[in-house]
Amino acid sequence: MFHRLTKYILFAAYQLSVATGIALLPIALAARRMGVTLPIHRLVETTGTAYERAATR
Repeated sequence: MFHRLTKYILFAAYQLSVATGIALLPIALAARRMGVTLPIHRLVETTGTAYERAATR
């Protein structure tokens, strides 16, 4: 049961990080024009990897 709950929480965190990345896309594009890179991709990749590990157990 604990594993299933962990998997659901990680899935929700992954979906939230993807939605945050999409919502911040205009800000990220403007920041990139100014020479600043926002590390949103790391958040999405990290939560995606954690969810995949939990899903394969």
